[in-house]
Amino acid sequence: MSLESTLTRAWLRRGTLALALLPLALLFRLLAAIRTLLFRLGIKKSERLPVPVIVVGNIFIGGTGKTPLTIWLADSLRGAGLRPGVISRGHGGAESAPREVTPQSDAREVGDEPLLIAARAGCPVVVGRKRAEAGRALLGAHPEVDVLITDDGLQHYALERDIEIVLFDGRGVGNGWLLPAGPLREPPSRRRDFTVVNAPEITPQLARAVGGKPFQMQLAGDFAEPLGRPEACVPLARLKGRRIVAAAGIGNPGRFFAMLRGAGLSFQELPLPDHHDFLDRPFDAVDADVILITEKDAVKCRQLDNLKDDPRLWVVPVTARIDPALAEQIVEKCRGRSTA
Repeated sequence: MSLESTLTRAWLRRGTLALALLPLALLFRLLAAIRTLLFRLGIKKSERLPVPVIVVGNIFIGGTGKTPLTIWLADSLRGAGLRPGVISRGHGGAESAPREVTPQSDAREVGDEPLLIAARAGCPVVVGRKRAEAGRALLGAHPEVDVLITDDGLQHYALERDIEIVLFDGRGVGNGWLLPAGPLREPPSRRRDFTVVNAPEITPQLARAVGGKPFQMQLAGDFAEPLGRPEACVPLARLKGRRIVAAAGIGNPGRFFAMLRGAGLSFQELPLPDHHDFLDRPFDAVDADVILITEKDAVKCRQLDNLKDDPRLWVVPVTARIDPALAEQIVEKCRGRSTA
Protein backbone atom coordinates (compact mmCIF):
# COMPACT_ATOMS: atom_id res chain seq x y z
CA MET A 1 0.00 0.00 0.00
CA SER A 2 2.91 2.36 0.70
CA LEU A 3 4.33 1.82 -2.80
CA GLU A 4 0.88 2.22 -4.33
CA SER A 5 0.28 5.48 -2.44
CA THR A 6 3.70 6.82 -3.46
CA LEU A 7 3.07 6.05 -7.14
CA THR A 8 -0.46 7.45 -7.01
CA ARG A 9 0.85 10.77 -5.71
CA ALA A 10 3.69 10.80 -8.24
CA TRP A 11 1.30 10.15 -11.12
CA LEU A 12 -0.61 13.36 -10.50
CA ARG A 13 2.38 15.63 -11.25
CA ARG A 14 5.62 15.58 -13.20
CA GLY A 15 7.94 15.37 -10.23
CA THR A 16 11.28 13.69 -9.59
CA LEU A 17 9.98 10.12 -9.34
CA ALA A 18 7.85 10.45 -12.47
CA LEU A 19 10.79 11.90 -14.42
CA ALA A 20 13.05 9.05 -13.27
CA LEU A 21 10.52 6.53 -14.61
CA LEU A 22 9.96 8.33 -17.93
CA PRO A 23 12.42 6.17 -19.97
CA LEU A 24 10.46 3.08 -18.93
CA ALA A 25 7.24 4.85 -19.93
CA LEU A 26 8.65 5.54 -23.41
CA LEU A 27 9.54 1.86 -23.73
CA PHE A 28 6.04 0.90 -22.57
CA ARG A 29 4.52 3.21 -25.18
CA LEU A 30 6.66 1.68 -27.93
CA LEU A 31 5.69 -1.88 -26.98
CA ALA A 32 2.01 -0.93 -26.77
CA ALA A 33 2.17 0.73 -30.20
CA ILE A 34 3.80 -2.37 -31.72
CA ARG A 35 1.12 -4.60 -30.19
CA THR A 36 -1.67 -2.39 -31.56
CA LEU A 37 -0.04 -2.39 -35.02
CA LEU A 38 0.18 -6.19 -35.04
CA PHE A 39 -3.58 -6.38 -34.54
CA ARG A 40 -4.24 -3.77 -37.25
CA LEU A 41 -2.08 -5.67 -39.73
CA GLY A 42 -3.81 -8.94 -38.89
CA ILE A 43 -0.63 -10.58 -37.62
CA LYS A 44 -2.32 -10.96 -34.25
CA LYS A 45 -5.88 -12.15 -34.75
CA SER A 46 -9.00 -10.38 -33.54
CA GLU A 47 -12.40 -12.06 -33.44
CA ARG A 48 -15.72 -10.51 -34.40
CA LEU A 49 -18.89 -11.72 -32.67
CA PRO A 50 -22.28 -11.81 -34.40
CA VAL A 51 -23.78 -8.99 -32.32
CA PRO A 52 -22.60 -5.42 -31.64
CA VAL A 53 -19.94 -5.18 -28.94
CA ILE A 54 -19.63 -2.12 -26.67
CA VAL A 55 -16.44 -1.76 -24.63
CA VAL A 56 -16.58 0.24 -21.40
CA GLY A 57 -13.03 0.91 -20.25
CA ASN A 58 -10.46 3.37 -19.02
CA ILE A 59 -6.91 4.36 -19.81
CA PHE A 60 -6.30 5.71 -16.28
CA ILE A 61 -5.18 2.75 -14.19
CA GLY A 62 -7.44 1.84 -11.28
CA GLY A 63 -11.08 2.62 -10.62
CA THR A 64 -12.91 5.35 -12.47
CA GLY A 65 -16.49 4.06 -12.11
CA LYS A 66 -16.80 1.45 -14.90
CA THR A 67 -19.21 -0.79 -12.97
CA PRO A 68 -21.92 1.87 -12.36
CA LEU A 69 -21.54 2.97 -15.99
CA THR A 70 -21.95 -0.63 -17.20
CA ILE A 71 -25.11 -1.06 -15.09
CA TRP A 72 -26.52 2.24 -16.38
CA LEU A 73 -25.76 1.23 -19.95
CA ALA A 74 -27.42 -2.18 -19.58
CA ASP A 75 -30.53 -0.53 -18.14
CA SER A 76 -30.58 2.08 -20.92
CA LEU A 77 -30.20 -0.49 -23.71
CA ARG A 78 -32.96 -2.62 -22.24
CA GLY A 79 -35.17 0.48 -21.98
CA ALA A 80 -34.61 1.05 -25.71
CA GLY A 81 -35.86 -2.45 -26.54
CA LEU A 82 -32.48 -4.19 -26.87
CA ARG A 83 -31.46 -7.33 -24.96
CA PRO A 84 -27.98 -6.77 -23.52
CA GLY A 85 -25.50 -9.19 -21.99
CA VAL A 86 -22.28 -8.40 -20.13
CA ILE A 87 -18.88 -10.09 -20.39
CA SER A 88 -15.92 -9.46 -18.12
CA ARG A 89 -12.58 -10.95 -17.22
CA GLY A 90 -13.56 -11.17 -13.56
CA HIS A 91 -10.87 -9.93 -11.19
CA GLY A 92 -9.46 -12.71 -9.04
CA GLY A 93 -11.57 -15.42 -10.66
CA ALA A 94 -10.18 -18.87 -10.07
CA GLU A 95 -11.00 -20.32 -13.51
CA SER A 96 -10.01 -19.20 -17.01
CA ALA A 97 -12.89 -20.95 -18.84
CA PRO A 98 -16.11 -18.94 -19.39
CA ARG A 99 -18.45 -19.07 -16.41
CA GLU A 100 -21.91 -17.59 -16.01
CA VAL A 101 -22.43 -15.27 -13.06
CA THR A 102 -25.58 -15.22 -10.96
CA PRO A 103 -26.35 -13.20 -7.80
CA GLN A 104 -25.58 -16.38 -5.85
CA SER A 105 -22.10 -16.90 -7.37
CA ASP A 106 -19.01 -16.89 -5.16
CA ALA A 107 -17.13 -13.59 -5.49
CA ARG A 108 -13.82 -15.45 -5.14
CA GLU A 109 -14.64 -17.47 -8.26
CA VAL A 110 -16.17 -14.83 -10.54
CA GLY A 111 -14.94 -11.49 -9.19
CA ASP A 112 -16.71 -8.80 -7.19
CA GLU A 113 -17.61 -6.42 -10.03
CA PRO A 114 -19.28 -9.06 -12.29
CA LEU A 115 -21.20 -10.30 -9.25
CA LEU A 116 -22.47 -6.78 -8.57
CA ILE A 117 -23.42 -6.33 -12.23
CA ALA A 118 -25.32 -9.64 -12.21
CA ALA A 119 -27.25 -8.50 -9.13
CA ARG A 120 -28.03 -5.00 -10.38
CA ALA A 121 -28.19 -5.08 -14.19
CA GLY A 122 -30.78 -7.83 -14.63
CA CYS A 123 -29.07 -9.32 -17.68
CA PRO A 124 -26.84 -12.35 -18.39
CA VAL A 125 -23.23 -11.98 -17.22
CA VAL A 126 -20.34 -14.28 -18.19
CA VAL A 127 -16.72 -14.03 -17.08
CA GLY A 128 -13.65 -15.49 -18.77
CA ARG A 129 -10.03 -14.58 -19.31
CA LYS A 130 -10.57 -14.55 -23.09
CA ARG A 131 -13.44 -12.19 -23.74
CA ALA A 132 -14.27 -13.58 -27.19
CA GLU A 133 -14.76 -17.02 -25.62
CA ALA A 134 -16.87 -15.45 -22.87
CA GLY A 135 -18.98 -13.71 -25.51
CA ARG A 136 -19.53 -16.91 -27.48
CA ALA A 137 -20.49 -18.74 -24.30
CA LEU A 138 -22.98 -16.05 -23.33
CA LEU A 139 -24.59 -15.97 -26.78
CA GLY A 140 -24.77 -19.77 -26.81
CA ALA A 141 -26.57 -19.87 -23.47
CA HIS A 142 -28.73 -16.79 -24.17
CA PRO A 143 -29.45 -16.56 -27.91
CA GLU A 144 -31.92 -13.75 -27.29
CA VAL A 145 -29.05 -11.35 -26.44
CA ASP A 146 -28.52 -8.89 -29.29
CA VAL A 147 -25.79 -6.61 -27.89
CA LEU A 148 -22.78 -7.29 -25.66
CA ILE A 149 -21.22 -4.92 -23.15
CA THR A 150 -17.62 -5.63 -22.23
CA ASP A 151 -16.86 -4.46 -18.71
CA ASP A 152 -13.26 -3.29 -19.08
CA GLY A 153 -11.16 -4.77 -21.90
CA LEU A 154 -10.33 -1.56 -23.74
CA GLN A 155 -6.85 -2.92 -24.44
CA HIS A 156 -8.11 -6.47 -25.16
CA TYR A 157 -7.81 -6.17 -28.94
CA ALA A 158 -8.36 -9.89 -29.52
CA LEU A 159 -12.07 -9.01 -29.47
CA GLU A 160 -13.33 -6.63 -32.14
CA ARG A 161 -15.64 -3.92 -30.95
CA ASP A 162 -18.20 -1.63 -32.53
CA ILE A 163 -18.29 1.08 -29.86
CA GLU A 164 -15.63 2.20 -27.39
CA ILE A 165 -16.48 4.26 -24.31
CA VAL A 166 -13.49 5.67 -22.41
CA LEU A 167 -14.21 6.66 -18.83
CA PHE A 168 -12.26 9.17 -16.73
CA ASP A 169 -12.84 10.65 -13.30
CA GLY A 170 -11.95 13.99 -11.75
CA ARG A 171 -8.23 13.15 -11.87
CA GLY A 172 -8.36 13.50 -15.65
CA VAL A 173 -5.17 12.12 -17.16
CA GLY A 174 -2.97 12.77 -14.12
CA ASN A 175 0.44 13.95 -15.29
CA GLY A 176 -0.38 12.77 -18.82
CA TRP A 177 2.36 10.15 -18.98
CA LEU A 178 2.12 6.40 -19.53
CA LEU A 179 2.99 3.71 -17.00
CA PRO A 180 5.11 3.61 -14.92
CA ALA A 181 5.90 7.36 -15.06
CA GLY A 182 2.20 8.18 -15.11
CA PRO A 183 -1.19 6.53 -14.60
CA LEU A 184 -2.10 5.92 -18.25
CA ARG A 185 -2.23 2.62 -20.14
CA GLU A 186 -2.56 4.43 -23.48
CA PRO A 187 -2.09 8.03 -24.68
CA PRO A 188 -5.03 10.42 -24.04
CA SER A 189 -5.24 10.91 -27.81
CA ARG A 190 -6.30 7.29 -28.47
CA ARG A 191 -9.43 7.05 -30.57
CA ARG A 192 -12.79 6.32 -28.98
CA ASP A 193 -16.44 6.78 -29.82
CA PHE A 194 -17.53 8.38 -26.56
CA THR A 195 -15.84 9.98 -23.57
CA VAL A 196 -17.45 9.98 -20.12
CA VAL A 197 -16.12 11.80 -17.06
CA ASN A 198 -17.20 10.68 -13.60
CA ALA A 199 -16.98 13.96 -11.70
CA PRO A 200 -19.24 16.50 -9.94
CA GLU A 201 -18.09 19.12 -12.47
CA ILE A 202 -16.27 19.06 -15.80
CA THR A 203 -14.09 22.14 -15.90
CA PRO A 204 -12.78 23.45 -19.24
CA GLN A 205 -9.29 22.30 -18.20
CA LEU A 206 -10.53 18.76 -17.44
CA ALA A 207 -12.48 18.64 -20.71
CA ARG A 208 -9.39 19.64 -22.69
CA ALA A 209 -7.26 17.04 -20.91
CA VAL A 210 -9.54 14.07 -21.60
CA GLY A 211 -10.73 15.24 -25.04
CA GLY A 212 -13.62 13.82 -27.04
CA LYS A 213 -16.47 16.20 -25.99
CA PRO A 214 -17.14 14.36 -22.71
CA PHE A 215 -20.46 13.37 -21.21
CA GLN A 216 -20.70 13.91 -17.47
CA MET A 217 -21.47 11.04 -15.10
CA GLN A 218 -22.42 11.65 -11.49
CA LEU A 219 -22.81 8.91 -8.89
CA ALA A 220 -25.70 9.46 -6.54
CA GLY A 221 -26.00 7.63 -3.24
CA ASP A 222 -28.88 8.98 -1.19
CA PHE A 223 -29.76 5.94 0.92
CA ALA A 224 -28.11 3.28 3.08
CA GLU A 225 -29.39 -0.19 3.87
CA PRO A 226 -28.33 -2.75 6.48
CA LEU A 227 -26.25 -5.52 4.90
CA GLY A 228 -28.65 -8.21 3.70
CA ARG A 229 -31.78 -6.16 4.46
CA PRO A 230 -32.46 -3.80 1.56
CA GLU A 231 -36.07 -3.39 2.69
CA ALA A 232 -34.79 -1.44 5.73
CA CYS A 233 -33.08 1.32 3.73
CA VAL A 234 -33.08 4.84 5.15
CA PRO A 235 -31.91 8.22 3.82
CA LEU A 236 -28.25 8.86 4.59
CA ALA A 237 -29.28 11.93 6.57
CA ARG A 238 -30.92 9.61 9.13
CA LEU A 239 -27.46 8.36 10.13
CA LYS A 240 -26.21 11.76 11.26
CA GLY A 241 -25.11 11.88 14.86
CA ARG A 242 -23.92 8.27 14.99
CA ARG A 243 -20.29 7.19 15.21
CA ILE A 244 -19.58 6.32 11.58
CA VAL A 245 -16.66 4.69 9.81
CA ALA A 246 -16.70 4.67 5.99
CA ALA A 247 -14.74 1.83 4.37
CA ALA A 248 -14.05 1.36 0.66
CA GLY A 249 -12.08 -1.33 -1.16
CA ILE A 250 -12.36 0.31 -4.58
CA GLY A 251 -9.89 1.87 -6.99
CA ASN A 252 -10.52 5.42 -5.78
CA PRO A 253 -11.87 5.37 -2.19
CA GLY A 254 -11.74 9.15 -2.03
CA ARG A 255 -14.63 9.37 -4.46
CA PHE A 256 -16.86 7.32 -2.10
CA PHE A 257 -15.82 9.44 0.88
CA ALA A 258 -16.51 12.68 -1.00
CA MET A 259 -20.01 11.47 -1.90
CA LEU A 260 -20.77 10.75 1.76
CA ARG A 261 -19.47 14.14 2.85
CA GLY A 262 -21.69 15.69 0.21
CA ALA A 263 -24.61 14.04 1.99
CA GLY A 264 -23.62 15.87 5.18
CA LEU A 265 -22.10 12.93 7.06
CA SER A 266 -19.09 13.07 9.38
CA PHE A 267 -17.03 9.89 9.65
CA GLN A 268 -13.64 8.27 9.97
CA GLU A 269 -12.13 7.04 6.70
CA LEU A 270 -10.96 3.44 6.24
CA PRO A 271 -9.53 3.08 2.71
CA LEU A 272 -8.84 -0.54 1.70
CA PRO A 273 -7.00 -2.04 -1.30
CA ASP A 274 -9.04 -2.40 -4.48
CA HIS A 275 -10.83 -5.79 -4.63
CA HIS A 276 -10.12 -6.36 -0.92
CA ASP A 277 -11.21 -9.86 0.15
CA PHE A 278 -11.95 -8.99 3.84
CA LEU A 279 -10.35 -12.23 5.03
CA ASP A 280 -8.09 -10.16 7.30
CA ARG A 281 -11.18 -9.09 9.32
CA PRO A 282 -10.55 -5.32 8.96
CA PHE A 283 -13.62 -4.38 11.04
CA ASP A 284 -12.79 -6.36 14.20
CA ALA A 285 -10.99 -3.42 15.80
CA VAL A 286 -13.36 -0.74 14.48
CA ASP A 287 -15.25 1.13 17.19
CA ALA A 288 -18.32 2.53 15.46
CA ASP A 289 -22.10 2.40 15.48
CA VAL A 290 -22.24 2.26 11.68
CA ILE A 291 -19.73 1.08 9.06
CA LEU A 292 -20.69 2.33 5.61
CA ILE A 293 -19.42 0.19 2.71
CA THR A 294 -19.73 0.19 -1.07
CA GLU A 295 -21.90 -2.22 -3.05
CA LYS A 296 -18.77 -3.75 -4.52
CA ASP A 297 -17.50 -4.60 -1.05
CA ALA A 298 -20.94 -5.73 0.11
CA VAL A 299 -21.13 -8.63 -2.37
CA LYS A 300 -18.12 -10.17 -0.60
CA CYS A 301 -19.12 -9.28 2.96
CA ARG A 302 -22.48 -11.02 2.46
CA GLN A 303 -20.62 -14.28 1.80
CA LEU A 304 -18.41 -14.22 4.91
CA ASP A 305 -19.78 -15.76 8.11
CA ASN A 306 -18.04 -13.24 10.36
CA LEU A 307 -19.49 -10.24 8.47
CA LYS A 308 -22.86 -11.16 6.97
CA ASP A 309 -24.68 -10.67 10.30
CA ASP A 310 -22.67 -7.70 11.58
CA PRO A 311 -25.37 -5.11 12.42
CA ARG A 312 -22.88 -2.24 12.00
CA LEU A 313 -22.50 -2.83 8.25
CA TRP A 314 -24.61 -0.61 6.02
CA VAL A 315 -24.40 -0.55 2.22
CA VAL A 316 -24.63 2.65 0.18
CA PRO A 317 -26.02 1.80 -3.29
CA VAL A 318 -25.04 4.26 -6.01
CA THR A 319 -26.74 5.09 -9.29
CA ALA A 320 -25.08 6.66 -12.31
CA ARG A 321 -26.73 9.77 -13.70
CA ILE A 322 -25.79 10.55 -17.30
CA ASP A 323 -27.31 12.60 -20.11
CA PRO A 324 -29.82 10.31 -21.90
CA ALA A 325 -28.39 11.58 -25.19
CA LEU A 326 -25.42 9.25 -24.65
CA ALA A 327 -27.69 6.20 -24.57
CA GLU A 328 -29.60 7.43 -27.61
CA GLN A 329 -26.41 7.77 -29.66
CA ILE A 330 -25.16 4.34 -28.55
CA VAL A 331 -28.46 2.70 -29.48
CA GLU A 332 -28.34 4.41 -32.88
CA LYS A 333 -24.85 3.04 -33.51
CA CYS A 334 -25.89 -0.46 -32.41
CA ARG A 335 -28.88 -0.46 -34.74
CA GLY A 336 -26.69 0.78 -37.55
CA ARG A 337 -24.77 -2.50 -37.53
CA SER A 338 -26.65 -5.45 -39.04
CA THR A 339 -26.42 -8.55 -36.83
CA ALA A 340 -26.08 -12.15 -38.02
